[in-house]
Amino acid sequence: MHVEKTKTGGERLSLNVRDPSDLTNLAVQANSDELLQVIKDVTQLLTKEAGRVGSLEITGRLISVPPKDEIIVVGDIHGSLESLVHVLRSSDFMKKTRRDEELFLVFLGDYGDRGLYSPEVYYMVLKLKEMFPQKVVLMRGNHEGPNDLLAHPHDLPIHLNRKFGEAGATVYTKLRELFDQLYNAVIVENRCVLLHGGMPSKASTIEDLAYAHEKHPHETHLEEILWSDPNDAIKETYPSPRGAGRLFGKNVTEKLLKMLNVKILIRGHEPSNEGFKINHNGKVLTLFSRKGPPYNNEHGAYLQLNVSEILENTNQLQKYIHKF
Repeated sequence: MHVEKTKTGGERLSLNVRDPSDLTNLAVQANSDELLQVIKDVTQLLTKEAGRVGSLEITGRLISVPPKDEIIVVGDIHGSLESLVHVLRSSDFMKKTRRDEELFLVFLGDYGDRGLYSPEVYYMVLKLKEMFPQKVVLMRGNHEGPNDLLAHPHDLPIHLNRKFGEAGATVYTKLRELFDQLYNAVIVENRCVLLHGGMPSKASTIEDLAYAHEKHPHETHLEEILWSDPNDAIKETYPSPRGAGRLFGKNVTEKLLKMLNVKILIRGHEPSNEGFKINHNGKVLTLFSRKGPPYNNEHGAYLQLNVSEILENTNQLQKYIHKF
């Protein structure tokens, strides 16, 4: 451990972070100034991301990933430090990246709320982005939504105040500013689209996904991306019992997949006892990457696959789903 001087003249501790254990220790020990510094660094990083970033192509809040190499997809974490650490260890992301292997780590959003270790999870996820900026993709979940679409119960401020005292309010304000920079969607060319919640049923072009944040609230694209859920009992859409977004049917999925020239939707947002579930005749895969209370699901799951494989439906993905 050593002490670094920051640009502001303050001091902060940093570790030679080699594996998930090092990163976890750093997150648990972090004070409010250290978390604020990581938030600032990543906010600036995301603000500058545009055009070509490594092998990623960025348009608005849409990232295009080349159909090659390995991609690790992580669903909702909701403040479960144990689940996040398991995914990082099991996937071997940090070691593979340090060996210069070609892979990407994509988070589908919902990092905090409803979990005791929400501050630590945010620290770890943001630190991963800071360490591996061209390999880590941070998407926006409904728990990182705009003020008019904020999820309830929203207990992140409580967890921040518990850990940081009065400084928790400042940390929360800066996190809210960072949320506005997170991504709406990820597309793997000719393979799949990744969204937090669901298909924006009125979208007609790819730009509706890329700029959904700018069109909100006059158009419903962002609300549906963050809040909607697939339903096998309907073909089009139906009001959601969540109070935001829509339930969307198979016809909506097929229309949007065709428009985006992909075969599968991969999303998070919904708890599942097995950590994953499949809808719309194998066209929709849901991942939920934490387990335990308050959801009490028996398993969490994440996805780790080589996207150079031609994908037609989620049956091909099941061998790449890692339950824990």
